[in-house]
Amino acid sequence: MSKDYGIRKKLNVSYETAVTKVIEALKKEGFGVLTEINVKETLKKKLNKDFRKYIILGACNPTLAYQALSNETEIGLLLPCNVIVYETGENQCVVSAQNPEMFLSIIEEKEELTKVATLARESLNRVINSL
Repeated sequence: MSKDYGIRKKLNVSYETAVTKVIEALKKEGFGVLTEINVKETLKKKLNKDFRKYIILGACNPTLAYQALSNETEIGLLLPCNVIVYETGENQCVVSAQNPEMFLSIIEEKEELTKVATLARESLNRVINSL
């Protein structure tokens, strides 16, 4: 069984509604969306393959990012925090945010980074729980 590296929730709304709700919830927690990767469109364009509606949102909380980068320059490899939304059926979606504490486990432990990862996880938990 794989490790649980995401914080997820199933929603009974359309994909488009879910994406809008996620972006709004992220903003309320101080996250901006730096990148949006539309996986369905990309796979169709690049490989001519059909795929479900699926988006990867690169979310960043500037305060937390600054704290993390101030303690570990290479932590930028793990930023931004990815949040995914994908359709599982008609008016059914899954929203999942990466668990920053899980990703932190792959680098040398530093107390300040652990604090930042915990704050980020708590914030992302609030985002997911508010949906």
